[in-house]
Amino acid sequence: MSRAGGRIPGGACPRSAPHTPGPRTRAPKCIKMGRMQHFDRITWNPNQMNGQPCIRGMRLTVRRVVEAVSIYPNRDDLFRNYPELEPEDVRQALAFAAANPGDSAAESNAA
Repeated sequence: MSRAGGRIPGGACPRSAPHTPGPRTRAPKCIKMGRMQHFDRITWNPNQMNGQPCIRGMRLTVRRVVEAVSIYPNRDDLFRNYPELEPEDVRQALAFAAANPGDSAAESNAA
C-alpha cells in the first residue's frame, strides 16, 4: 500500500503509516469500523475525487453509488447503467455510508 493513499482493508490503519502526516507525505486516512465491517472495496486517496471514499480506486465515489441506488431501485437497471459496479461494491458502499453518515449524501439541501 502506498502512503499517499490506496486501499484500507477493513478500515484498519496500516502499522507502518504514521498517524500524522509529515511535511511532504500524506498518511492514509484511518477509517475505524466495527469488528465485523470489512470494506476492502472502499478506497481513499487524498489526490483522487477530492479525497472522497471511492469504489476500488475508480473515479466512482461511495456517495455517487448511494445516490445511484436511490435513482435505480431495480438493481438490473443500476448495473446496466453502471456496468463497472459489482453487487459487492453496492453492498459495501451502502454499509460504509450507513457507518459514516458524514461521508454520504448527508450534506444535501433537503429541508
